[in-house]
Amino acid sequence: MGAIRIKTPIPGPKAQAIIARRSAAVAAGLAKATDVVVDHASGALVHDVDGNTFIDLVGGIGMLAVGHSPANVVEAISAQAAKFVHLCALVGTYEPYVRLCELLNECAPGPFAKKSLLANSGAESVENAVNLARRFTGRPVVICFEGGYHGRTLLTLSLTSKYGLFKKGFGPYAPEIVRLPMPNLYRKPAEQTEAQYLDAAITQLETAFVSQVDPSAVAAILVETVQGEGGFLPVPPRFLTRIRELCSEHGIVMIADEVQCGMGRTGKLFAIEHYGIAPDLIVTAKSLGAGMPVSAVTGRAEIMDSAHLGGVGGTYGGSPVACAAAIEALETIRTPAFLAQANRVGEVLREVLGSWKGKHPLVGDVRGLGPMMLVEFVRDHSTREPAPEETLAVIRKTVQRGVIAMRAGLFSNCIRFLPPLVISEAELREALGVMEAALEEVEAARLVGAGA
Repeated sequence: MGAIRIKTPIPGPKAQAIIARRSAAVAAGLAKATDVVVDHASGALVHDVDGNTFIDLVGGIGMLAVGHSPANVVEAISAQAAKFVHLCALVGTYEPYVRLCELLNECAPGPFAKKSLLANSGAESVENAVNLARRFTGRPVVICFEGGYHGRTLLTLSLTSKYGLFKKGFGPYAPEIVRLPMPNLYRKPAEQTEAQYLDAAITQLETAFVSQVDPSAVAAILVETVQGEGGFLPVPPRFLTRIRELCSEHGIVMIADEVQCGMGRTGKLFAIEHYGIAPDLIVTAKSLGAGMPVSAVTGRAEIMDSAHLGGVGGTYGGSPVACAAAIEALETIRTPAFLAQANRVGEVLREVLGSWKGKHPLVGDVRGLGPMMLVEFVRDHSTREPAPEETLAVIRKTVQRGVIAMRAGLFSNCIRFLPPLVISEAELREALGVMEAALEEVEAARLVGAGA
C-alpha cells in the first residue's frame, strides 16, 4: 500500500465547516490553491481534519525543503521559546541572530567579506536589498525582468510581473523601475536558434542602457536565478553572465533573488552556484526558516554597511524563535547527504516528467533546475497556446486523489513541483502516478469534447 489514504471526498465534512468559517472571517482576496484543511503534517505527508492523508508536492510554495515538522527544527523552536520568545534586535543582541548571520556569510558565494541582515519575508528582504543598493550607489533606478515575482509590498509589487493576478487595482506603483524581457527558450521564435535568440536578448539588455536608462542612474539589477511564479525558468547562463559583467562594468549592484530557488531547492544550497557567478547581494527566505517567518539579505560587507545607523531593521526581523529554526534548517540543507537526496528527487522528477512529454498531448514543456521542476501545459504543440483551464482541472483531480499540487507560470498553465526534499522515492513516484492518472482523465475528456 502507498502513503495516500482518502476516506472522504475532498473537502470532507470537517474541512467544509472550517472552509465556511474561513469564507466568513478571512479577506476574500486571500486565495487557496486547494480545499485541503490540515490537521498535522510530517515529512512529505499532510493529514487533514477528516483523516485523509496527502502527499505534498508544494511544500508551502517552497518553504519546506527540510519537510514538515522535522524533529531537530521543532526541538530548536521549543527550546528557544522556553528561554525567551522575543527581545527585538533593535533593543538588544541575542546569539541566534548572530549565529544565523555567521552561517549565511560563510555559505553565500563570493570570495569577499560579507554581512547579513534578517527580516520576516522574502518581500521585506528584497526591499532591504534595493534600499541598500540605492544607498550604496547613490542611484535611483532598479532593473528587473518580465515574469519576475518579488513580493507584495508597494516596492516589490512594483517590481513583480504578472499584472492581472498580483497587481490589478493596486496602483499607482513605485517609480524608477525598468522592466526588461527575460529570455524563455520554450517560447522563442521558431525561426531562431537558441544561440540567435540569446544573442538578441543580450542585445536588448545592452540597448536598454541607451534607450531606457543610463548606467550611471542604475542602482541594481534584480533577477531571480530561477524564476518562480514566472514558470521555473532558469536564467540562461550567457544571459546571467552578461548581467554580472554589466554590473561590474558600471558599478551596479547585482541582486540575486533566491527566495524560492535557494536553500537546496535546485540541488545546491544556492541556485546561482550552478552558474559559478557571485552576486553582490543574495536574498533568501522560504526554506531558510523551515516554515518559520525569516528572511535575509547577504552580501558584500561594504554594501551591507552603507546604511546610516538605524536605517535598517524592524520589530520582528530576526525573531529568535525563527532564527533557531533557520539555523537548524541551514545546517541540515548544506550537508552533502541532504543535497544528494535533493538531487535524487530531481533525477526522479526529470525521469518521470520527461516521459510525459512524449506521450501526453497537453504536456508542452518540462523544465527546471535540479529538483525544482515544472510542467507546462499547452493546447497545441505548434502554437504553444497556454492551457490554464486544463491545468486547473488536472490539479483539482490530483488533489481529490490525495496529492497536493499548485499552478504557476505567467499564463497559469503550469504545475510546479516543490516537494519537501526529504520525500521518499516511493512517495514521489506514487504522487506522480496519481497526477498522471488525473492528466489522462483530463486529456480524455478534452478528446470527447473535441469530438462533440
